[in-house]
Amino acid sequence: MPRHGGGKSVNDGIRVRSAEDGDVEEIVALWGAAGLLRPWNDPRHDIAFARNNAHSTVLVATHDGAVVGTAMIGQDGHRGWIYYVASEPDMRRHGIGRRIMEAAERWLAEQGVWKVQLLIRFGNQEAEGFYEKLGYTDTRSRCFQKVLSKSGNLPSGS
Repeated sequence: MPRHGGGKSVNDGIRVRSAEDGDVEEIVALWGAAGLLRPWNDPRHDIAFARNNAHSTVLVATHDGAVVGTAMIGQDGHRGWIYYVASEPDMRRHGIGRRIMEAAERWLAEQGVWKVQLLIRFGNQEAEGFYEKLGYTDTRSRCFQKVLSKSGNLPSGS
């Protein structure tokens, strides 16, 4: 693990906390660097929507004050869902992903959620391996969706 001044590892300096207004642009940049952005999703809207809802949040992992990891978490009263899990590409394999996932799982457990699910894009074997190491299993399910409204045009109070 890389060491910085004083013989400490990168992992020693990682802190996980709830995202704040000032983190948004760093989060979006990290998601871009991690390959998570899609043209049909407005990441700023996704962040605001999650942060303004009692059943969801966005967590960030920081190192030396910079955002180096993220997870968006939500729950429906039965299942927890984890989205936008990312770590700084140059800092991968140093425990950031594991730390953010542990914090996400802890947040869900504190909400009374007992089952966690997440989606992995087809063919993302690196992510599959990561989640399998954390104890996740492939449910052999398919996910269907229907878009009810374009991002940003949601009904008032949504």
